[in-house]
Amino acid sequence: MIPNPQVKVKICGMTQLKDALFAAEQGADAVGFIFYNKSPRSITMKAAREIISRLPPFVDTVGVFVNETVARINKVAEHCGLDLVQLHGEESPAFCRKIHRRVIKTFRIKDIQSLKQLEKYPVSGFLLDTFSENLRGGTGKVFDWKLVHPAKKVGPIILAGGLTPRNIRRAIRQVRPYGVDACSGVEKSPGIKDREKVRAFLENIRHGSKS
Repeated sequence: MIPNPQVKVKICGMTQLKDALFAAEQGADAVGFIFYNKSPRSITMKAAREIISRLPPFVDTVGVFVNETVARINKVAEHCGLDLVQLHGEESPAFCRKIHRRVIKTFRIKDIQSLKQLEKYPVSGFLLDTFSENLRGGTGKVFDWKLVHPAKKVGPIILAGGLTPRNIRRAIRQVRPYGVDACSGVEKSPGIKDREKVRAFLENIRHGSKS
């Protein structure tokens, strides 16, 4: 089975302009900024706005929030010029409707029961990440990709959780997601990207059909 050549790619956890520009140069469709103080990849509004203002056209910017207030999310999105908002906490469907940007709702996948709530959410897409008791993403671990297939009936699925240059071709072949999201798998350290890993990640997606 040939991977979907149109799979969208987001590189998340950006904290430096040079990393965001490099990801864009290598073909990333979107870059993500984490507005969550407990994350080692957290970024300020000022720093994110500066990076976003210097990105080239046609690169979407995504703000990641965890159990934040509606007012705060909309303020950050407006101030920074975010294109989309990714909600990574226990936000309700009603909460999502109040966000002034397109919303990606994250679900941390433990088993088939983790998917039951998806159809209740009026959002643009769903990001499926690996469940962890302690972390809100950036676990570096994959979950059972077979669980993605029933979720695809609900809406566009973005696969996350432990994706690296080494497993991304297999992930796309098995899951055929709308998009993929990499964070810890393309880093030197939290928030600092490894250029070779970013380049290899995007190259392996482009040439996945040859594997």
